[in-house]
Amino acid sequence: MDLILLCVFLPLVTVAWGQYGDYYYGPYNYGDNDEWVNVYRQGFNFQCPHGQVIVAVRSVFSKKEGSDRLWNYACMPAAQSLGEPTECWWEEINRAGTEWYQTCSNNGLVAGFQSQYFPSVLDREWQFYCCRYSRRCPYSCWLTTEYPGHYGEDMDMMMYTYDHYIRGATTTFSAVNRDRQWKFIVCRMTEYDCPFQNV
Repeated sequence: MDLILLCVFLPLVTVAWGQYGDYYYGPYNYGDNDEWVNVYRQGFNFQCPHGQVIVAVRSVFSKKEGSDRLWNYACMPAAQSLGEPTECWWEEINRAGTEWYQTCSNNGLVAGFQSQYFPSVLDREWQFYCCRYSRRCPYSCWLTTEYPGHYGEDMDMMMYTYDHYIRGATTTFSAVNRDRQWKFIVCRMTEYDCPFQNV
């Protein structure tokens, strides 16, 4: 009986996977030869190509290099249903040495990061580069788990589903470890224009 059920349902699973398999991101390309976008204790500015958003964040920590991190990002095109970005901007600066919470204003999606290192606090300040897609609105938002899992560990955060987007983050800063843990704010976006606007 189990063999008969397997023979009946296996083709259905295969067809369903074929229809929905493209909703999952494939392997990430972190850029040329997977190089880091910064060197220790230096600022950086990373922006996805036009029409693309951040889908993965990778980082390694070094205590001997000023308790700093190397960073790298992967981008993917936003869903065609969102259309082209209608506006892009840099958000306000999130100060070094403090905890903070920020989403892209005006229903924007994160398409880049800018950061400057401050040796006086052994930490970085951050800015999100955000892009708005017409008047699409976020919904079903949630926070990821903490990245990295513990202060000082390597970090590898990846978006697995095609229709989920990073809208911001909340971070905690450890004055003892001089490192941050991140929770990314992830949302789906409507496929229609809506009248709502966040600030």
